[in-house]
Amino acid sequence: MSLVSILIALILAGVVLWLINTYIPMDGKIKKILNAVVVIIVILWLLRVFGILDSMPNMHAGYWHMR
Repeated sequence: MSLVSILIALILAGVVLWLINTYIPMDGKIKKILNAVVVIIVILWLLRVFGILDSMPNMHAGYWHMR
């Protein structure tokens, strides 16, 4: 994935989040949660795009993987 594609995706995600925050009436707490979820997803996506997340060993969090 080229740097330009990554930049376009980040700008698009920011604009969509801004539009949602501006034009959809929501409680402030819900907006904060939505913003946090989007930021976490974008960070994880960037780590995967740059290969940082793929180089880590497979880590599983959850009940079914702990057995």
